[in-house]
Amino acid sequence: MSRVPFTNAAGVSVHYVEYGFGPGAAAYTAVFLHGFSLDHRVMTGCFEPVFADRPGWRRVYLDLPGMGRSVAPSGLRSTDDIFAVVRAAVAQLVPGGRYALCGESYGGYLARGLVAADPAPVTGLALVCPVVVPEHAARELPAPVILIRDAAAGEQHEVAVVQTAETLRRTDAEVLAGFDVADPAAVARIQERYAGTFPLEPAGQPYSGPALLVLGRQDSVTGYRDAWGILEHYPRATFAVLDRAGHLAQIEQPALFATLVSEWLDRVEEQSAA
Repeated sequence: MSRVPFTNAAGVSVHYVEYGFGPGAAAYTAVFLHGFSLDHRVMTGCFEPVFADRPGWRRVYLDLPGMGRSVAPSGLRSTDDIFAVVRAAVAQLVPGGRYALCGESYGGYLARGLVAADPAPVTGLALVCPVVVPEHAARELPAPVILIRDAAAGEQHEVAVVQTAETLRRTDAEVLAGFDVADPAAVARIQERYAGTFPLEPAGQPYSGPALLVLGRQDSVTGYRDAWGILEHYPRATFAVLDRAGHLAQIEQPALFATLVSEWLDRVEEQSAA
């Protein structure tokens, strides 16, 4: 069961999709943050199949301001502004509660900031092809490559490493569909101030919750090497670099992705029950 509501967070109408809601319906909560400038579908497409056989979880998928169905007022002009809205939205949607946090690409950048700002309520952290270095020119990236190409599958997204009929179908439904509904003026404003000024790792001591970093070995957008530099901030992290995977690793390696996420959820549940 799902519902598709809005919440007002820091003066911004934030759209979200929620599954597993209702009194007493869920023992655990997870919050999901998508990439730039996509929408919640890039997260529901890869995470919901994992939760299909895992009852007891409430899942909250946000649309970031200016993306999906969330609005972006003219005064919202930076990643710092996005971060403030996300913090307010999470505080409203998980009031006083504990939650696992999942971020993809730009959403991973925001997720790191949320953990740094308040690690105590975060029961686990999963980062999928996260932005580690916000300045694109400063990232250590492999050269773009196509490893598998089915010419009959049609034209694919330029970052696709695996180009088959199935990856095309999912990329259209989960990635390009989000691009198509983003607010171009808002996206342009935010892109000019893409690097945030908020801390990205907890000060004083590492984040002690179960963590997962899923990276594409052929990811030419955010790369995988820069992420190694943040690993010691997450001493309970599984660090997985997947071959045959680029910036769409969750689509290009779906079975391996699902296994890694399921094992991470096992660890989150285990620690939460301890």
